[in-house]
Amino acid sequence: MSEDKKRILVVEDEKHIAEGLKLSLSLEGFEVEIASDGGAAMQLWKSWAPDLIVLDIMLPVIDGMAVLKGIRLEDQKIPVLILSAKGDLEDRIKGLKFGSDDYLAKPFNLEEFLLRVRRLLKRSGWETEKSMEEGERNPYEDGIYEFGPNKIDFISGQAFHGSEKISLTQQEIKLIKLFVINKGKPLSRAKLLEIGWGYSRGMSTRTVDNFIVRLRKYFEEDPKNPEYFKSRRSIGYVFEHE
Repeated sequence: MSEDKKRILVVEDEKHIAEGLKLSLSLEGFEVEIASDGGAAMQLWKSWAPDLIVLDIMLPVIDGMAVLKGIRLEDQKIPVLILSAKGDLEDRIKGLKFGSDDYLAKPFNLEEFLLRVRRLLKRSGWETEKSMEEGERNPYEDGIYEFGPNKIDFISGQAFHGSEKISLTQQEIKLIKLFVINKGKPLSRAKLLEIGWGYSRGMSTRTVDNFIVRLRKYFEEDPKNPEYFKSRRSIGYVFEHE
């Protein structure tokens, strides 16, 4: 086998489809792993580092769109091919705008599927960053984001509150990106856990609350009366600024 054998992660909960795709892709010379739910997909993506992801939308644990959003918070370059029974134009547009690179509806032609996979893998110099919301330019595509007296460098992981320097963790960066992309839109604790941490159950919402406390400490003049990271009663949190 070639040392540069490409890795493909197939995220599909229907076993016969997943196994069929694995066999077909393996015969084409690819290395293939299967994830049968969204949580397993997020874990394999991080631990196995695939070159391409084939992603179903209707998944248990975490749905495919949430998986896609979570991946795009950290990686804008990995090709993602959505393979879904939801083939309406509205669904296709939604998938593409959330960051997928191609969309193929079930049932599909195997030869067409393999051609699309090869086309995506051949694309080099992947630089196009897609917005996660309709019509929006990625607000941090140059790596820098500013609000009020705050400045965040997503590339270096450094931030400034006025002259005070702050070193951010990768999880803090990921959560801030999620808020920035959804500026002005309330996000529930469950949604923040689902997209920001890759969990939909079994994890305390206090995890989110503790992170918000830290972000307020970093970026608010008065953490007890936040101007940017605000609470929404019975909903969760919202990030706002002019």
